[in-house]
Amino acid sequence: MDKQWLRLSGITPIMLLLSVFSFLQGLAIIAQALLLSHALTQLFNGAAVSDAVQPILLFAAMFVLRHTFVWLQQRFAGRFAEKTTEALGKQLLSKLFKLGSRFAASEGSGKIVNLALEGIVRVRTYLELSIPRMIDMLIITGAIWLAVIRLDLISGIILLVAQPVLIIFFIILGLAARSLADKQWRSYRILSQHFSDTLRGLETLRFLGRSKAHAGTVERVAGQYRKATMRTLRVAFLSSFSLDFFSMLSIAFVAVGLGVRLIDGGIQLEAALAILLLAPEYFMPIRMLGTDYHATLDGKEAWASIRAITEKDTESEGTASSQYAIESSAASGRQVASESHNAAPNNVKSMDSQHNSTAMLRLSDVTVLSSEGRELLGGVQAEVAGGTRKIGIVGESGAGKSTLLHVLGGFLQPSAGMVQADGEPLAGEKLAQWQQQLAYIPQHPYIFSMTLKENIAFYEPDASDEEIERAIDAAELRSLVEQLPLGIHERIGEGGRAVSGGQAQRIALARAWLGNRPMLLLDEPTAHLDVETEWELKQTMLRIFSGKTVFLATHRLHWMKDMDEVWVIKKGKLAEKGTHAQLAEQNGVYAKLLAAGRGEEL
Repeated sequence: MDKQWLRLSGITPIMLLLSVFSFLQGLAIIAQALLLSHALTQLFNGAAVSDAVQPILLFAAMFVLRHTFVWLQQRFAGRFAEKTTEALGKQLLSKLFKLGSRFAASEGSGKIVNLALEGIVRVRTYLELSIPRMIDMLIITGAIWLAVIRLDLISGIILLVAQPVLIIFFIILGLAARSLADKQWRSYRILSQHFSDTLRGLETLRFLGRSKAHAGTVERVAGQYRKATMRTLRVAFLSSFSLDFFSMLSIAFVAVGLGVRLIDGGIQLEAALAILLLAPEYFMPIRMLGTDYHATLDGKEAWASIRAITEKDTESEGTASSQYAIESSAASGRQVASESHNAAPNNVKSMDSQHNSTAMLRLSDVTVLSSEGRELLGGVQAEVAGGTRKIGIVGESGAGKSTLLHVLGGFLQPSAGMVQADGEPLAGEKLAQWQQQLAYIPQHPYIFSMTLKENIAFYEPDASDEEIERAIDAAELRSLVEQLPLGIHERIGEGGRAVSGGQAQRIALARAWLGNRPMLLLDEPTAHLDVETEWELKQTMLRIFSGKTVFLATHRLHWMKDMDEVWVIKKGKLAEKGTHAQLAEQNGVYAKLLAAGRGEEL
């Protein structure tokens, strides 16, 4: 029995209920054997057919009762598995949102998508089959053995000796199958990750002329998964053959012994027939357990992977509220976010009136280390005074801009140092209040497979059509709306009308405008856009920035002229602070970045 079952909510009552059904099944099986053997013995001894009618009818009734108990057991086990995996799925998504985009990126979007979709389904199958099978093996097998040993001691001893042999073979082959299933599951995750990442980067691969070459990589990974699957199937077939062979051999021993003793008069015909009918049923639970064991191994491994995520220490990985982690996780694991869209909006509350953009933010010796111990940020000290401010965060790729932005939003907890808002540490209730003031726009905002209206109102589901229309005008999305046959009620995203990168950013801006959050965090919002689209979007964004505190992480330096202050990050350090004009006059890091990007118009 898997010890992890004991950690499931409601496992004790469901196991007791399933045990009752198993016990009743065992009684029905025993009654079937006894009634049928009695009827056959009567007929063999020359009794009238009418004398066998009653035991035959009772046999039929026991048959119906047996399968009724089987149906009830499957029904309750299925309901429990469905309820448990539904809660497990919500727990997984909630944990992923708390861990944030950095964790999703480190684990790989394919793996996350696979766990959130396929993994949960396989865990349900595992729980639905394994729990009742294990209970049946203990209770039905025990009840039948007690019935057999009361009928014939020798047959009972043969069955008792044969059962451990089967269990030993089952354990040996099960260990081999589990090892292969682990490899198969890893191959499947790699394949899903390659497939997911390939779909996301297919346009870039085609543009670079590398799509055919990358197809070879996907084919190679698919071949590895196919070989792993075939190895697992070979062991599964061998295991099933072994269980069938040894159980049939044991039944044959029982039958031969009964035949010899029938000839010698050592046992009655009715008892011998009953034992012969019960012997296959005695081995049936372990055979079913063995068959389903291989069918549910991947579910067991998926459950272990999910537990590894849900039991992670959030503090060491960074935290984020579900509202913002949906956006950031979507950038690296889009399907995960789309599966959670029904629950997320209900958890998002409008900003409390007591929270505003005049908060004082202070970073004191903030250091962030990667899981490998590499310093992403080191000793950052900065202060943002109250009032409306626009702060640009610039630096070379990999300098730590996004990391700093995640720290400012509370998505990532520093390894050392402290972040304070209004003089209070940014943690617990203060963190929740802080994040209720934020709107986060990543480089690739996720467009849900929903209507345009639902996409814009994702964080404000009760918004009226008039409010949606004003958000559309504010984000200059009117041209897109006019192109859609159903207007704001047209379905976009996967399965609907595709939108361009610039349109996706405008939809994200409309979300932020509609939410009316006093603080905006933007992480390379225009890095993937061409110059013309970026320039058009920039004018819209600057208008939406009005009256808000803005943190803009970007490598596009032309934005800095519109910022009140520029923070220059170099190798995880806050190298310089000041206005664009001040830093441009200095012969420092920012001036060198300007010199390196002279092709940009400032």
